[in-house]
Amino acid sequence: MTAIIDYDAGNLRSVAKALEALGEEPLVTRERDRILGADRVILPGVGAFGDAMAKLSQYGLTDVVREATASEKPFLGICLGLQLLFEGSEESPGVEGLGIFRGRILRIPEGAGRKIPHMGWNSLEIAANSRLFAGVSSGSFVYFVHSYYLRTEDEDIVAASAEYGVHIHAAVERGNVCACQFHPEKSGDVGLRILRNFLQM
Repeated sequence: MTAIIDYDAGNLRSVAKALEALGEEPLVTRERDRILGADRVILPGVGAFGDAMAKLSQYGLTDVVREATASEKPFLGICLGLQLLFEGSEESPGVEGLGIFRGRILRIPEGAGRKIPHMGWNSLEIAANSRLFAGVSSGSFVYFVHSYYLRTEDEDIVAASAEYGVHIHAAVERGNVCACQFHPEKSGDVGLRILRNFLQM
């Protein structure tokens, strides 16, 4: 069973529907025991970094996420869920992230012909030997909606990257913990393949 962490994140239902299309029966919950008792855990999210950290704290979920990522069970962060795993974001100065990984979330710079937020399809450059992207070719397109992007300190964890005026660390993977800036649940067959890979970890 896959637990989807509910902290009023906005895109819970679309993630659940994508999993259901793959034959999974996801549980949307904020109950500690049900999250930690699940076979795998997803932290989705859309919205502002500071607001999301406040909600996780309000619902007593910050330590739950840390426990889940420290366990051996597969864990997937999606969009804002990726950003929250890092140390902080320019979007919310002074707000500490979960610090599961080292790195910062930076604002995508303005540029000629570049719309912010970055909204739409973008191709990925995929690292070799990624379990999350098994069977997905470099150059495959996925769907992004974001104004801030990841710059991790440890490039060894980067599973996929994208270009949008800057070099974006679009997905990370270390041990049981994976996360992607884009929305696999909105990325068609490629996104479903990524989610299927996660379910098979």
